[in-house]
Amino acid sequence: MGRYRVRVDTGNFVFAASANQVQLWLVGHHSEAKLGLWFHPARGQMEDFEVDLKEDLGPLLFVKLQKIHLLLKDAWFCNHITVWVSEKNMEEEQEILFPCYRWVQGDGIICLPVATGKETWMMEKEVQGLFQKHREEELEERRRLYRWNTWRKGLPLTVDAMTEKDLPLDMRFHEDKKIDFVGAEVTGLMEVVLKRLSTLLSSWNSLDDFAQIVWGHQKRVCESWKDDDFFGYQFLNGANPTMLRRSTSLPTRLVIPPGAEELQTQLERKLQEGCLFEADFSLLDGIQPNVIQGERQYLAAPLVMFKMEPDGKLLPMVIQLQPPCSGSPVPPLFLPSDPSLTWLLAKIWVKNSDLQLHELQAHLLKTHLMAEVFAVATMRCLSGMHPIFKLLVPHFRYTMEINTRARTSLISEGGIFDQVTNTGGGGHLDILRRATACLTYRSLCLPNDLADRGLLGIPSALYVHDVLRLWDIIFRYVQGIVHLHYSGDKDVQDDSELQAWCREITEIGLGGAQDRGFPVSFKSRAELCHFLTMCIFTSSAQHSAVSQGQQDWYTWVPNAPDTMRQPPPTTKDVTLEMVMATMPKVYQSCLQIAMTWLLSRVQPNRVLLGYPKEEYFSGPESKAVLSRFQEDLDILEREIVARNEGLDLPYEYLLPSRIENSITI
Repeated sequence: MGRYRVRVDTGNFVFAASANQVQLWLVGHHSEAKLGLWFHPARGQMEDFEVDLKEDLGPLLFVKLQKIHLLLKDAWFCNHITVWVSEKNMEEEQEILFPCYRWVQGDGIICLPVATGKETWMMEKEVQGLFQKHREEELEERRRLYRWNTWRKGLPLTVDAMTEKDLPLDMRFHEDKKIDFVGAEVTGLMEVVLKRLSTLLSSWNSLDDFAQIVWGHQKRVCESWKDDDFFGYQFLNGANPTMLRRSTSLPTRLVIPPGAEELQTQLERKLQEGCLFEADFSLLDGIQPNVIQGERQYLAAPLVMFKMEPDGKLLPMVIQLQPPCSGSPVPPLFLPSDPSLTWLLAKIWVKNSDLQLHELQAHLLKTHLMAEVFAVATMRCLSGMHPIFKLLVPHFRYTMEINTRARTSLISEGGIFDQVTNTGGGGHLDILRRATACLTYRSLCLPNDLADRGLLGIPSALYVHDVLRLWDIIFRYVQGIVHLHYSGDKDVQDDSELQAWCREITEIGLGGAQDRGFPVSFKSRAELCHFLTMCIFTSSAQHSAVSQGQQDWYTWVPNAPDTMRQPPPTTKDVTLEMVMATMPKVYQSCLQIAMTWLLSRVQPNRVLLGYPKEEYFSGPESKAVLSRFQEDLDILEREIVARNEGLDLPYEYLLPSRIENSITI
């Protein structure tokens, strides 16, 4: 016998409510009871009920619900159901949470398990059997809904959806997000039209002409983009901080011509001092350039050698725009001492190449596509009761839909990449395949990657500093959750769902990536924590680091043009006419600005890292772990803000207050 208070929480967004009626059951260890309640879920509302039951249900295990329609069959988004139990022998009410956070469709009975703090192996055998049956049925249904698809051969697998309408309803944008996203697309295209109409230019005459399509921002980039130290800064802290590495030897592709012995000496001296760095874009070598509106575009595969000055400035020493090729003349080396336009054009070519690998390798592959692999594997292999499902699923919010939209409009045949970039028209897919083939587990584990690239301990590498702090904070959060649910390494080894999830990612989603260091099983809690930190970091902080800077660094088109209309220079005789003929056309430049704004603008409905809207875990221990995570993020926020106050150019892409909890744009 006992009194039960039941609260039903409905989502607070458009269409979350339902005109249908809902019926509830309480399922306990001993028996279940159908409650004499009928209600119509209202948007953003909590429905409260009190019932007295004569029978002894025992400890509550599930809440069942059924949505009954009369004329209209509409979906209902249920956040969660909370039950407070009060029995005669209880000193106070017991609060029990039953998470849902999904759309309730049709008129079948939905079963919500308790958000227990225990894993099933810690429970009585009879209860284990009930939960195991629920898990198996849930995963069978999920595998039917979430299927793998080979979008393009040689790339990570994706969710099986031709358009966003093919996605399961739980993975689609909520209506407010959809309205904002579509509205932003329209706004961006309108801006392209307005800018094109407002400029009477049929072609560019000077670099200053680009100011006509830059409306009200990026003054610092416009003023400083020609400076060598500003060029070098971007490789440390710009839109793409993933290309730079400390040199351990002179690159074999760097052929020093006769008469340049002084350059050879300078490079070797900087190498010995540990101050020589490089950015090698050889991944672009041999890629077929795009043809845009019947006009052939051109592509380079540069190598840049940098030196680190004592004051922390990173300065370019030499640029080689193409690798040596047998049977062809040795490619020229461009130097800071060359005529100003010659040196400037060489740097523009480097930034064009940097934009390509940034968007395709650092941004699309290593955040968007990887997060989608994690998301699909999670939905197929981890039941809703699983602690790792509860930990990860908030970090996959909207990721499947934003990626599906990208495949239908951004990187599809005839999409934005084909229209405006010199790697479009199929070259971008070849780059993605090459990048996938060399994608390693260590490259996604940022402390390992930064150490491998020799970037630790550089005071001016603000991205590196913030990455290490964030990685450590996320790791401690993950470790706290893992240690609550796994008492030791054997618990990890014996978790069949967890091990299946690991294999699904490495062997299926990534097409057999164990030869590149990805695990096929977890042998310890430490291994699991490291992998989970990588998943969360990839889906939140790293995406922030390589996404937010697009508007800052790419709005001023000469700093990073999306395409090049003339071949790379083979001599040092460069004129202004040659530079302008190489730059993108007016329409392409307008579209570049609009797209970079769309892809990096602040999302009005964003959910910040560490502050998920969903409450999947119950119990004070889990809440304490999340609270500590939030406190650590707040401390880092204050540290970065204080540091940035003393900087001429603040680095803000890894401010916790700017990091979304998942990839949504």
